[in-house]
Amino acid sequence: MSDPNPIPPNPASIPQPAAAARNTARAQGRTARLVLIALGVLFILVMLVLPLITVCVYALKQGWDVFSNAITDPYAIKALQLTLLATAAAVICNTVFGLFASWTISKFHFRGKQFLTTLIDIPFAISPVIAGLVFILVFGRIGWAYDFLQAHDLKVVFAVPGVILATIFVTFPFVARELIPLMQAQGSDEEEAAALMGAGWWTIYRKITLPHIKWGLLYGIILCTARALGEFGAVSVVSGHLRGKTNTLPLHIEILFSEFQLTAAFAVSSILVAAAIIILILRNIVEFKGRKEEHEHVR
Repeated sequence: MSDPNPIPPNPASIPQPAAAARNTARAQGRTARLVLIALGVLFILVMLVLPLITVCVYALKQGWDVFSNAITDPYAIKALQLTLLATAAAVICNTVFGLFASWTISKFHFRGKQFLTTLIDIPFAISPVIAGLVFILVFGRIGWAYDFLQAHDLKVVFAVPGVILATIFVTFPFVARELIPLMQAQGSDEEEAAALMGAGWWTIYRKITLPHIKWGLLYGIILCTARALGEFGAVSVVSGHLRGKTNTLPLHIEILFSEFQLTAAFAVSSILVAAAIIILILRNIVEFKGRKEEHEHVR
């Protein structure tokens, strides 16, 4: 019968070749770990940190006055306002859709659920430029909806509504795809128990479902906001590049760069850099609070 509490061997009793091999393996593991960490840090510095620093340095290269004039230019302000408008519209629409789509897909069984989930992923699968061309084919002069729009004095393509629709389309999946797996993992036991006790669907959703998904929801909103602020491809196709009317901030930067107004282009780009840093900080805060709450719940 074996001893249930065996005494660990004395390190001095381990054969020297085995101990040497173990020490060599540990040293190699430490070396490999340090090399991988160094490569990761180097990649981040070269691909992310240095470009951001370059943008900020080049934006202030000719002094504060030039920088201030570039970001307070009327066209830049109009572009910023349209960017914020399109971003707000995309976040609101996609948040509302994401909440109810994720609830429907994760809590109910119905025919075509997998097909609906596949449709939500379409913006991930196609190029934003193709999405812009689709809007042209639907709402443009050759589109099937053009006569209806003309009859009711509505304009989508080469107008603000087209920019908003394109932004909504490319950011469509972010909130829903963040919430669907989260709600599927949580199951529906608590909701079913509340329903058996007589609670209405809105009470169940507000008091049981939402508190469980609040951090995932915030994370999806942050991702949607980041994607909407930097959208270029689809908006470039449907906007028509009308300065002061349909240009978003990325399109305005592209025009400045094409006109060799490099300092102005980098100055306006610094606005997006600042927004990206703020969004990154918010994302890390949300991730930290979400993990902390999850650990407390497990305990």
